Amino acid sequence: MKKFIEKLQFITHDIQQHSHIEQAQIACSAGAKWIQYRCLTKNDDELLIDINAIAEICDDWGATLIVTDHVHLNGKADIQGFHIEDFDADFVKLREQLGEAITIGGSATTLQGLIRLAKEGADYAGFGPFYTTTTKPNKAPLLGVEGYQNAMAELKKLDINLPVLAVGGITINDIDPLMNTGIFGIAVSAAINQAEDMRSAYLDFYDQIV
Repeated sequence: MKKFIEKLQFITHDIQQHSHIEQAQIACSAGAKWIQYRCLTKNDDELLIDINAIAEICDDWGATLIVTDHVHLNGKADIQGFHIEDFDADFVKLREQLGEAITIGGSATTLQGLIRLAKEGADYAGFGPFYTTTTKPNKAPLLGVEGYQNAMAELKKLDINLPVLAVGGITINDIDPLMNTGIFGIAVSAAINQAEDMRSAYLDFYDQIV
């Protein structure tokens, strides 16, 4: 089943300036069609308060709601999909567990990771880090533009048609060179939700990507 995958994916994060709900509201009011709720600090009751509120916002604005991990909450709120950050997750089993209607995305830091996600039936992949990021720090080498160019060329050779989104420390000035590598889109958190004017920042990204 082919899924809708948005080219600009906004990821909420634990920040002082705005709650997750506020971030979703501002992004959707700016035209966001994809909200990835990423919160790894709350218990299930707190998560569901956030998720249900964000689900209503997404429904009002016609946006897709993706939840980072927490697949055990499937069916307890109006969630359209899950983004799995575990590099070793079994996506075949996840598909069996969640069903065909749910969108499932995964994270990768290498070409081999992208190939595995494609073979196991992930609907899209977040590929990074492009640059240094404090939102989701890890020890993987920074890809830079060249890393995306090489990976996309190899996927094309293998005839793998997986929507790949660049992620990790991306700024507005990085969009054009990244999109020219052949990636499908970009996932952004800090460059939008920590901007002085979050709504304007989202619109700036959207205008260059879509």
